[in-house]
Amino acid sequence: MSKTLFDKVWDSHIVESIENGPDIFLIDKHFIHEVTSPQAFEELKRKNLRVFDPGKIVATVDHNVPTLNQHLPIKDELSKIQVEKLKLNCLEYDIDLFDLGNPNQGIVHVIGPELGITQPGMTIVCGDSHTSTHGAFGAVAFGIGTSQVAQVLASQCLLINKPKKMRISINGKLNKNVTPKDIILYIISKLGTNGGTGFFVEYSGDVFKKMSMEGRMTVCNMSIEMGARGGIIAPDEITFKYLEKREYSPKGDQLKSKIETWNKLKTDKNAIFDQEHSFNASNIYPMLTYGTNPGMGMKYNDKIPNHNNKSDLKSLDYMGFKSGESLIGKKINYVFIGSCTNSRIEDFRLVAKYIENKRKADNVNALVVPGSQKVLNQIKEEGLDNIFTDSGFEIRQPGCSACLGMNDDKIPPGELCISTSNRNFEGRQGPGSRTILSSPILAAATAIHGKIVDINNE
Repeated sequence: MSKTLFDKVWDSHIVESIENGPDIFLIDKHFIHEVTSPQAFEELKRKNLRVFDPGKIVATVDHNVPTLNQHLPIKDELSKIQVEKLKLNCLEYDIDLFDLGNPNQGIVHVIGPELGITQPGMTIVCGDSHTSTHGAFGAVAFGIGTSQVAQVLASQCLLINKPKKMRISINGKLNKNVTPKDIILYIISKLGTNGGTGFFVEYSGDVFKKMSMEGRMTVCNMSIEMGARGGIIAPDEITFKYLEKREYSPKGDQLKSKIETWNKLKTDKNAIFDQEHSFNASNIYPMLTYGTNPGMGMKYNDKIPNHNNKSDLKSLDYMGFKSGESLIGKKINYVFIGSCTNSRIEDFRLVAKYIENKRKADNVNALVVPGSQKVLNQIKEEGLDNIFTDSGFEIRQPGCSACLGMNDDKIPPGELCISTSNRNFEGRQGPGSRTILSSPILAAATAIHGKIVDINNE
């Protein structure tokens, strides 16, 4: 029987299927952080349960940590408590923790891949919706709630129903300045924020086959923004090359053996999907969002479409925009380049290339936040830090930062921010803040000009 890539990984991890019910589903790797794990550990203690397999858990601090002076005691009381709780829980249950000051610390969905912890064919969960990022490696990865975090801690399994299967194919030649971020924003604009609900999405076609691992992670990261449970891309030579020499990757003969297995992780020719969508790459241009959900996206120099329903009109009112309006020329005072979507070295190389020998506009506050200590070190090794500082961009230490306004890095009320993050919800980047999602290169151009520009006709 022909199977999809998703079927192959999912079915091989079913411990038992309950008749007319969910699967008992084995989890290979469980990532935890300081925000969604404390309650789960408390539940274990209340029920007098132990952690089933500490060796399959990796912890880091990222969401609520400061990105300035990480060597000093945390000032924010909530953040301090959460970080201390995680530290104590990891110590008590013998779980590896990449704490502040650790050379491997960073955003959970950045460090997993860069350390080689994330590997093809795995099942991966985390108490964070953007766990779908790891699907770029041919893994079945998805976010879980706090009660499910406790379930995995206690049993290394989940009770879960198998999602339906969707395939999204893109072939053809991409337009100038189109990045993986633009590709996923384009898909979401076409399918909507509920278009993937109930599905696990496989991305296929020439565009994804040619894409770097960093790009694939960006695409899979935002699968959740169209309602999908997760996204997945078949592993190939690009994947295997990326994993070579990573700290936790297999080595030597073991790696060769693993690659033989990983090469089988692809959709069979006659496998059936529950739903399929195809797009032509030539129709994709740099993208911007104009509303308060990622589905409200458009070609960067288009005019905002007409909207009639109350929700969309409320969204436009919040953003201060009107139907028929162009965003070209819109003044922007805040630019954020970071998050688990776009905070890898490839993203910062792209930004540095654009801004080199240029200076940001005087009105702009431009924040650059690497996704990990390793990325920060690489920025310095390649001299990109000098380009950023010479251009007036401020480099911070690793963390989720202004993606979600949970820490000190918030956008002021009423201000517009061009952000490379994944969500543009009302107040997502701080109470009253207004977010426009874009690619790193369009964010960089905005910072230099102090306004949104026609990047393809500069």
